[in-house]
Amino acid sequence: MANFHHTLSIFLFALTISLPISLSQPPPNATCNGIFVSYAYTTGYPIAPNLLPADPTHQPYRFESTLTVLNNGLEELKSWQVFVGFRHREFLVSASDAVLADGTSLPADVSNGTVFAGSSLPDLKSAAQTAGDVNRMRARVGLVGTQFGVGVPNVPLPASLYLVNDGFSCPPMTKLGTNELHLCCIKAASNSPNTPLNKPRKTGDVTIMYDVIKSDDTNYWAQVTISNYNPIGRLDNWHLSWDWMRDEFIHSMRGAYPYIIDTSDCIFGRQGQYYQGMDFSTALNCERAPIIIDLPLTKANDTNLGLVPFCCRNGTILPPEMDHTKSKSAFLMQVFKNAPGREPNPDHPASELEDKRHVQSGLPMWATGEGRPEPVPRTPVAFLRRLQRLPAGRWFATPRGPSWRNRKCCVSFSAFFNDSVVPCNTCACGCKNYVNDTCSAAEPALLLPSEALLVPFENRTKYMKDWAKVKKMALPNPSPCGDNCGVSINWHVDSDYKSGWKARITLFNWGETDFADWFAAVQLDRAMPGFEEVYSFNGSVIPGANNTMFLQGLPGLNYLVAEKDGSNPRKNPPIPGTQQSDILFTKKTTPGIDVARGDGFPTKVYFNGEECSMPSVIPSSGRRKIGAATAFCSVLVALLVLLCLQQ
Repeated sequence: MANFHHTLSIFLFALTISLPISLSQPPPNATCNGIFVSYAYTTGYPIAPNLLPADPTHQPYRFESTLTVLNNGLEELKSWQVFVGFRHREFLVSASDAVLADGTSLPADVSNGTVFAGSSLPDLKSAAQTAGDVNRMRARVGLVGTQFGVGVPNVPLPASLYLVNDGFSCPPMTKLGTNELHLCCIKAASNSPNTPLNKPRKTGDVTIMYDVIKSDDTNYWAQVTISNYNPIGRLDNWHLSWDWMRDEFIHSMRGAYPYIIDTSDCIFGRQGQYYQGMDFSTALNCERAPIIIDLPLTKANDTNLGLVPFCCRNGTILPPEMDHTKSKSAFLMQVFKNAPGREPNPDHPASELEDKRHVQSGLPMWATGEGRPEPVPRTPVAFLRRLQRLPAGRWFATPRGPSWRNRKCCVSFSAFFNDSVVPCNTCACGCKNYVNDTCSAAEPALLLPSEALLVPFENRTKYMKDWAKVKKMALPNPSPCGDNCGVSINWHVDSDYKSGWKARITLFNWGETDFADWFAAVQLDRAMPGFEEVYSFNGSVIPGANNTMFLQGLPGLNYLVAEKDGSNPRKNPPIPGTQQSDILFTKKTTPGIDVARGDGFPTKVYFNGEECSMPSVIPSSGRRKIGAATAFCSVLVALLVLLCLQQ
């Protein structure tokens, strides 16, 4: 018995000694009172081809790592995002419970680093909100991929690691052993709590909303809404695509349709094993990344495919400034949930949305795959047999800036005080179809007489040569190439007097396609406060952009027709489709404005959301030409004749 007490005393003494030692070395996350982020390399080995030992730099290795995000703060972390600075030419094959925030589908090249966003657990609760339930506080992402050149005993760790979410301060990362990096990001004291009520909503030019509106054990109905918030941008022939994350498939749709009707992936895949009694011939699409297109106007009231508000617009979404009722498109789809082995759950809508719209002449180029998921407040809704939370996801996209290669319109300048027109720039919309010795893409465009604006560029050679002789201008050889734009816009300063001034805008359609519901936007940096009236168009100043005017045709006349043959095609050149209006300005609200020296000419012009190429110079006002106004009046008369012919 004495030996027992002696042994127990030694054990308790040893426990008393060892306990403080273990507590003095807690795990790294135990001392973090913010967001703990870690990256741990797990394992790896060489894979084919075997380049060792001859070429170790290009030897590929499989790697497996774990990214951990743990919320040790007091508040919920909404929509967590973490940047991992890969640096060994990594090619990521899979990421469990996470997606790439830029919308890229896996597998993907992440050699320049990438941002991960949560998919199954995008929001991390705090310990206070969950009584310490680590499964709701922590996201663990298993990464599998390929890296190059780093074999044992070296470890391929990233160059950087940090939390992307706004309002957090992250210190330099710390290395633990040879295979782990970690850091603790603290919320800045000046920031308000990171909650849906206080967190500012992200904005974008296009918002894509995915709402689950009805759910059952095996399937759910979702409503997808595409909303355009760009005041001068439009979408034509939109195509929408996303990646399913859990073997879902589309059974039926209303208001839109898959680009490809194919269910073979279901029949021979996991879905067919689970839904063995289903007739997949009635389903629509089983692709992992389906492409959805809009339906034509004729299907809007179809009892099987239509009858969805804001559907069936033939892929066109107008800017809200033009018509807010046509600034969104919506459709419904029935989605069957994932196969067995994974819990059926509608809380995982499409994790990556991408707008793959088909770009046509005169239309904007929009960024694809740049939308980021944004959570919205979820409302408990009761359905049939159970009460559950139905999810909603919001994605945003922004337009990609235009370049000369994708411009579809250009602008020319003219004025009553100069009888020469400053034409559209050489190769304003590209010159890739020209042979080098046919024309010069480097020579600036030559001044023209005003009547030359009424004929296509290929018919302007005589005007150009004759005008060069009259103005004693050198005629380069070869002569400048044309602008090659489907739409050109002439801005003419028509008058300038003490109390106000007047401009005239003319739109020319040189293409083969009519433009229905066209619109234009004109940016005047100094003159816009004096805007008073547009005579033949609907015109208004864009709210929030006091220097930009929005123009569109009058009801029933908002149609810019295509180019057509002249009355005698052998003798007369083709006739462009035209629209024209005078615009009146006052000088009362713009003291000091100098119309002739530049204030009366726009700095930017847009047509159907496409930024047009602008001239680099304006008409000179050094010598006021008496005959210039008369010359342009003749152009106006000719335009009136063209308009009458188009009726």
